[in-house]
Amino acid sequence: MKAARVLKALGPIDALSAVRDPMLRWMLAMPVLLGLAVRWGLPPVGRWLELRFQVSIAEYYPLLGSFLSVTAPTIYGAVIGFLLLEQRDDGTLTALQVTPLTARGYAVWRIAGPMLGSVVGGLVALRLAGIPGPGFPGQLLAAVAAAPLAPAWALFLPAFAANKVQGFALSKALGVVFVFVVVGYLLDSPWQYAAGLVPQFWPAKLYWLLVEGAEGASGGLTNGGWIQGARGAGPGTARGAAPVLVAGLAYQLALLWLLLRRYERVAHR
Repeated sequence: MKAARVLKALGPIDALSAVRDPMLRWMLAMPVLLGLAVRWGLPPVGRWLELRFQVSIAEYYPLLGSFLSVTAPTIYGAVIGFLLLEQRDDGTLTALQVTPLTARGYAVWRIAGPMLGSVVGGLVALRLAGIPGPGFPGQLLAAVAAAPLAPAWALFLPAFAANKVQGFALSKALGVVFVFVVVGYLLDSPWQYAAGLVPQFWPAKLYWLLVEGAEGASGGLTNGGWIQGARGAGPGTARGAAPVLVAGLAYQLALLWLLLRRYERVAHR
């Protein structure tokens, strides 16, 4: 009942704040737009690269799919982070202190919302893209594994940025973390786990392992669209994916706990 009251009280406020800001509206729609862009734009681009440079993009499908799975939580986390910065600037967070909702309860709401949204957004982006991949179960698992990135990103911005301008600059600068994901994909050795310092690496690595398992189980990847999908991961790859899933979730949750403590210290300065 308490969760329902929080949703009833804060849900309309957040929705109105996001809808009235043109930048946030675009960010909310970005996972869908990216999925459609990949679905319609990748085939002609792939054919052009193959004809012009004899380069096949098929070997990079796992990297592209992993990007889609971690992009949704990053974007939705940034949306919530900007809302938190705006509400802090407007004094909304101070006003909430005189309500029955505690600072911890407000932070929990901020964690749960983007996590759920990122699972839906990441899965929709992967399904719309229609690239060869692990099929619906693997895509759902990858989206769930990346979900803690959303609240971590949401808390990181107000924890270290003083206003929306600084938050935007910080968000742009942190885009460099995706370089580490690319490096992790290209390195075919245990050294790739050095990229695990970046939390995005772990859900991406899980997605790559699920793709390998799907390819081994089905004798080749199938279209990852709305209807078709690979039968599932092979047992060897599934065993390898489990430690990556556990390690990734543990690392992300540890970062989330640290960011939550930092956010609680600076939220009402």
